[in-house]
Amino acid sequence: MKKALLTLSFISLTALVVKAQEEDKLVTLGIRAGANYTTILGKSNAGSDLSNDYKLGYHAGITADLYVFPGFYLQPGLIYTTKGAQKDENNIKASNTISYVELPVNVLLKLGMGSGKLLLGAGPYAAYGISGNQKVEIGSTTTELKANFTNTITAADFLNGNFYNVRRWDYGVNALAGYEFAGGFNFHLNAQLGLKEINPEIEAVTTDKSSIKHFGVGLSVGYKF
Repeated sequence: MKKALLTLSFISLTALVVKAQEEDKLVTLGIRAGANYTTILGKSNAGSDLSNDYKLGYHAGITADLYVFPGFYLQPGLIYTTKGAQKDENNIKASNTISYVELPVNVLLKLGMGSGKLLLGAGPYAAYGISGNQKVEIGSTTTELKANFTNTITAADFLNGNFYNVRRWDYGVNALAGYEFAGGFNFHLNAQLGLKEINPEIEAVTTDKSSIKHFGVGLSVGYKF
């Protein structure tokens, strides 16, 4: 009985990947673009939980599907993406935006489904901040600060608030699920969790309890050449 079940499972899996095997190439290049819906999670300087809202952003870039074996690929990419958060509370509107060049590397599973392929993937990413800003509106007064990329700041820098201080590097994990049509067009839903704190360390301050990380979901559409 066990042998029969194992044989049936093997046949089923083979049937799922055989369609992908028929057209596999060693390297397939692609483009993708879409919308991000991101926020910033964690704790404030005083240790209270952040309650930010989600903010709409976007991403665009290139990918490469590197064939490993039938149905399995390694998919690196080079993506320009915007992340951030917003908040509207007690007549104060705040919005943070950081632009990154991001390198995701996903392990991608392609399973034959209909005339195309079901896509399932996950993997790490690393991102390099290139610009950013923080905008705060209090009544009719608006203050906008440019991002200052740094790993550490002084207590004076923190209190003066002349810049939006943030670490330049970010890294975390991705997950995605989608569909690739026979003609090369594809789409997928994705989720991303930052694992690195993006708030800089405040020198000589032991009471700082800040712990700020990215989180987001998104939708991508693309084309494989």
